[in-house]
Amino acid sequence: MSSVRLPEIPSLSRLYLAAAGAAAKNRVTGGQRRLSLPAVRHEVHSVTVDVERLTQYQHLLHEPARDVLPSGFIHAVAFPVAMSVMTDEDFPLPLLGMIHLRNHVEHSRPIQFTEPLDIAAWPENLSGHRAGTQMDMVVEVSVGADLVWRGVSTYLAKGVYLPGIDSLRDEQDSRGDFAPPAPTAQWRLGLDTGRSYAAVSGDFNPIHLSGVAAKALGMRRSIAHGMYLASRVLATARPDGAEAFNWDIEFGAPVFLPGTVALSVKDRNERQEQWQGVDYVAWNPRSSRKHFSGSVTAM
Repeated sequence: MSSVRLPEIPSLSRLYLAAAGAAAKNRVTGGQRRLSLPAVRHEVHSVTVDVERLTQYQHLLHEPARDVLPSGFIHAVAFPVAMSVMTDEDFPLPLLGMIHLRNHVEHSRPIQFTEPLDIAAWPENLSGHRAGTQMDMVVEVSVGADLVWRGVSTYLAKGVYLPGIDSLRDEQDSRGDFAPPAPTAQWRLGLDTGRSYAAVSGDFNPIHLSGVAAKALGMRRSIAHGMYLASRVLATARPDGAEAFNWDIEFGAPVFLPGTVALSVKDRNERQEQWQGVDYVAWNPRSSRKHFSGSVTAM
C-alpha cells in the first residue's frame, strides 16, 4: 500500500465540490468505474485541535466541558482525511449520496486537546450489498508511536452495482421486526440540526443541510448526520471515568428533520462492581421504526 502525505487537514467543502464535479462528469461521459479500491492511505501529521471548535462541539452534543477529546469529535477531526481518499479519482464509488451503515471504534486512552495527532485513513473490503455496493473506511489516530483511536466506518453506495462484485440482491433484511422498549430519553431535533452539526464538524454533506438538496440526492427531506446521532448517544451512554472503551453503532431508518427520537439505554452492570458497558437503541416514537442501535463497552 502506498502512502500520500497531505500537508494539512483537507477542506471538506472543497472535497464536496470535487465530488460534485466528479459526479457531473460521470453523468456526462458515462465513465466506467474501477472494480477495486485504491491501495493507498492518506496521512496528516501533527494535527492540533482548535479549542473554540472543541467547545462549540461539546456544547452542541451535550458533552461536559473537559480537556479530553470526545470520541465523536476525534472522528470529526479525522473525517476529512478519509474523505480525501473517497474523492480520489481512483475511488470506485460515488461519494455524494453514500449511506452511512455502521461504525466500530476502539478508543484506547484519554486524549488531551493539547496532544498533536497523526491521522491515517485507507479503504478496505469492497463488497456487495442487497442495495448496492459497500466498503469500509479505516481511520487510525496516533500520538507519537501510541495508537489511541481506531475507527472503521462502513458506507453503502445505494444502487451502484459494480461488475464482478456479487450484489447479494436476494439477501434478506436481517434487522427483523422491532418492538420498542420503554424509552429512557427523547430528543426533539429541529430543522437546523444538520446545519448546526455541520458548523462544528465541518461536514457539509448536502443531504443534511436542506430539503431541496436532500431531495436531489434521493431523500424525502434533510436527515440528521449519523455521527451527530452517534456522538450524542455517546455523551449519554458513556459514564464519567470510562476513558478506554469500544463503541459500535448500526444505522437503520434515517432521522428526518425536524423529528423526534426515542432512546433506550440499558446498563450491562448487573451484579458487577466495575463498569461493563451499555446497550442502546433509538426509534421513531410514532412509527416505531428503528433509527440506530449499538453498544459502549469497557476495553
